[in-house]
Order: sequence, then structure tokens, then C-alpha cells
Amino acid sequence: MGKSSLLNCLIGRKKLARISSTPGRTQTINFFEIDDTFIFVDLPGYGYAKVPEGVRARWAPMIEEFLAEDRLIKITVVIVDGRHRPSKLDVLMMGWLGQHRIPTQVVATKIDKVSKNKRPAALSEIGEVLGVDNVVPFSAVTGEGKKQLWRIIQNKR
Repeated sequence: MGKSSLLNCLIGRKKLARISSTPGRTQTINFFEIDDTFIFVDLPGYGYAKVPEGVRARWAPMIEEFLAEDRLIKITVVIVDGRHRPSKLDVLMMGWLGQHRIPTQVVATKIDKVSKNKRPAALSEIGEVLGVDNVVPFSAVTGEGKKQLWRIIQNKR
């Protein structure tokens, strides 16, 4: 459960974003208007997606063009798996977002799968690798982090 699960949990609708057990099912830019207040944009994932390299190669220009040209972006949520060290692609994405001065919040998903005593170290490592002070721990299963992430999003409006 990753990006789409986070979006569905955050909004409180089970089938807003399509969920799959195979990473990489989001292959286009999807817009979700929420209560005439927000527009959430679901971009293709670049990390563990199990897709042909040709498909993945098309995503980078599409994502970069969207992020670079849309000045209405209030915040970008960078989603990493809380069980793993951020990838080189995560580091590149954070650098690119920083270069373009796009406000960013890192969220560590699947945090329910990390034992309570290992969470502080896992979150610290993610923050250190990505160069951020605040990583929101999030679980679409338990709802952990949902209120915290909503507060951050609402403060950026």
C-alpha cells in the first residue's frame, strides 16, 4: 500500500485512486477535486514501479513538465516506503524539487510494518538521506499520520 492507498486514506474514500498490489499502475497524471477546496494530483511513481524501462523513461519528462510549469502547486508530497532507505531516485527528486523551489513534505508510508522501537531510526535515516527535518510517518492501514499530514496540507493553502 503506497501512493494511491495514502490518497484514499487521506480523503476517506476507498476507491478514489486505483489501488493495485503491483507498484507502477499509475501511469498518467490524475487529478482529483476534493470538496471544491483542493485538487490532488497523483503522478506516476518512479521508485519500485514494475513497468518496462520505456514506460518509465516517458514518466520523467511528463512529471518534470507538470511540476515545473504549474505554479499553483502549494505542496508536493514525496512518498517513500518507511521500511527502506530512500533510493537514489528519491534523492534526485528531492534535489530537483528543491532546485525549483517547490514546497515539499516527505511522508514515510507503510509505517505500521516498522516496529515501534525501530521507527525513530527509520524516520531519522529517511530525513537525513533526503535532507529534511520533518518526515511524517503514515499508515493507510491504521490511519497513523493522517491528521498530521492534513494539517500540513491545510496550512499550505
